[in-house]
Amino acid sequence: MEFHSLPNLFLLLSFSTLFLPSQANVTFKYCDKKADYPVKVTGIEILPNPVVSGAPATFKISATSGKALYGGDVVIGVSYVGVPVHSETIDLCKEVSCPVANGNFVISHSQTLPAITPPGPYALKMTLKDDKGGQLTCIKFNFKIVFGALVSDM
Repeated sequence: MEFHSLPNLFLLLSFSTLFLPSQANVTFKYCDKKADYPVKVTGIEILPNPVVSGAPATFKISATSGKALYGGDVVIGVSYVGVPVHSETIDLCKEVSCPVANGNFVISHSQTLPAITPPGPYALKMTLKDDKGGQLTCIKFNFKIVFGALVSDM
């Protein structure tokens, strides 16, 4: 390889990393900064990140609880540039094995977005409720969706 080709190769490699999926942890905020939630979220992982339209995506929420959980709901709301576009309530016991013993646990939810999902920035709010409807935790985080062709063509 000639030396004058190296800058072009470096530029191509640097630019391509902007479009390749990564597995970086996601920054989140609690809905109420002053609340003392019984369930503490310790991390969020999105695979792939960014999410690719038309392809499966997995959201993993790592958390810890000081008490056993015997059931409940995971309430999810998604907005696109500030406009609500999706909401759903999922039975906690379909995402984890119930009862959840006190200590660490992971809620893992996989879903394939339609191929026509608009690319761009999204915001997700997740509220975890116990089997009596009491709020266990509430978090917000941002994520990005890209068209499948941008990633698959690389």
